[in-house]
Amino acid sequence: MITEYEMTEAEYGDLLEACKPVPYMVFRGVEPTSPQENANRAWQSLAARYGFDWRTVNPVAGKSPRFFTAEMSS
Repeated sequence: MITEYEMTEAEYGDLLEACKPVPYMVFRGVEPTSPQENANRAWQSLAARYGFDWRTVNPVAGKSPRFFTAEMSS
């Protein structure tokens, strides 16, 4: 079932922060995570909190970017 959600201002801020580019410096052969990986982790965290499948998120047209729809987790 697809449900509409609204994240808080703080959650939205965390998501935007996760999407920012990171400095690229390799230490001991370990590369930093990409902005996409960081954004995916932020969505996974929200999904765990609200109980939806993070891979099914879609924006809600005509509303604030804090609103989105997603399928509930099974």
